[in-house]
Amino acid sequence: MDERCPPGRRAWRRYRVRTTTEAVVGAVTGTPAAPDTVLLGRWNRDGQLRHVGRTATPNPVPARYPTGRLTPARAGHPWTGWTFSAEWGSRETVDVRPVEPEAVLEVSADTARDSTGRWRHPVRAHRIRTDLAPGDLPPP
Repeated sequence: MDERCPPGRRAWRRYRVRTTTEAVVGAVTGTPAAPDTVLLGRWNRDGQLRHVGRTATPNPVPARYPTGRLTPARAGHPWTGWTFSAEWGSRETVDVRPVEPEAVLEVSADTARDSTGRWRHPVRAHRIRTDLAPGDLPPP
């Protein structure tokens, strides 16, 4: 581990590790009926919905996305008034529509996280978990 990466040759190997986990759908880009991307969160120990990441643009497989299962947020949504960056490290913001934090989405995420615990890279949606409620998930 103390060895430096020698210039001009490949002495080190880089492995990307991905894990499968669940998160609460808190907002979308696009519309709740046909989301472009989904913003994900988890309830922390203080009862606040904390933003943990976002999905990549959807695959052509519609069963992976929560289409038809999302309802627009009522007054008092935890993320009302928040702004979200277009990508990690960017100052450009995206237009999001908060949804009721009722759907749980299983995602595949890599292990890279920022200092607040958010995933640095977009996650891949796998499926809606109808067997889980948002309160069943561990805190971030």
